Amino acid sequence: MNGAGDTWTPTWINLISFWVLQLPLAYGLAITAEMGPRGVFTAIMLAEMVVAALAYWQFRQGRWARTSV
Repeated sequence: MNGAGDTWTPTWINLISFWVLQLPLAYGLAITAEMGPRGVFTAIMLAEMVVAALAYWQFRQGRWARTSV
């Protein structure tokens, strides 16, 4: 999508997944659930899975192909 000129979509996907999902989940699993580093790495894995799913969904929508530079 970036190469096609659509830079906003990947930016928002990464911003939301990092600040809204990954950081709170990492804190919750590591501290609240007392999983320590394993909780942090689990949060990273889950957040990256969400990023992949969102990026795939956006890619299938095809709006990135219609974005003009």
